[in-house]
Amino acid sequence: MRCGRAGPRDRRGGCGKLGAMQDAPNTQDRLELQLDFILEIDRLKSVLRQTPLADGSRLENSAEHSWHLALMAVLLAEYADAPVDLLRVIKMILVHDLVEIDAGDTYCYDEQACRDKARRERAAADRIFRLLPAGQREEIRLLWEEFEQRLTPEARFANALDRLQPALLNFQTQGRAWRSHGVKLEQVRRRMAPIADASARLWGHVRTMLEEAADRGYLGR
Repeated sequence: MRCGRAGPRDRRGGCGKLGAMQDAPNTQDRLELQLDFILEIDRLKSVLRQTPLADGSRLENSAEHSWHLALMAVLLAEYADAPVDLLRVIKMILVHDLVEIDAGDTYCYDEQACRDKARRERAAADRIFRLLPAGQREEIRLLWEEFEQRLTPEARFANALDRLQPALLNFQTQGRAWRSHGVKLEQVRRRMAPIADASARLWGHVRTMLEEAADRGYLGR
């Protein structure tokens, strides 16, 4: 937030306070970087996903998706097979889709679009996380990497929720996105399979739900 982005900085001081930058340059610079980053990630609210809201009125955006996952983590952490650091899970969930500001939301069942997804998202991570001050830049980037690699209990649980949430919304909307893209039961089973690595209870629910979805015609067989 560079002086409200209204013009060049007064080199004698900060934004209207003579010498402010000279008195505490590190603190002021850090805050400005953080506020600029906060404004930048507001763009996530404009990234539409393929998944509709539960009431079917419109598509959700990626910021709404992340918020939904964070609350799911709070409510469903008791079903994680391994003990997890809930705060770390929530942090991962809140940053995992920030790369979509540049890379967009890649529909997981679009094989063509998924081919260069990793490259596009890594380039986005390089740009977006670099906006943060040192220290936080590394912390947020490592959280994003941890989520992608799924090597820790926290990352596996966060990923499980990331897969569960759109399945719940698709089931609630009679398979709206699944049907519009011609998605088959076996495709969704493969996509959901990593849930089993994090929670036997959630995986059992998902398996039953998918069978019922196919029986109702929400998914092709």
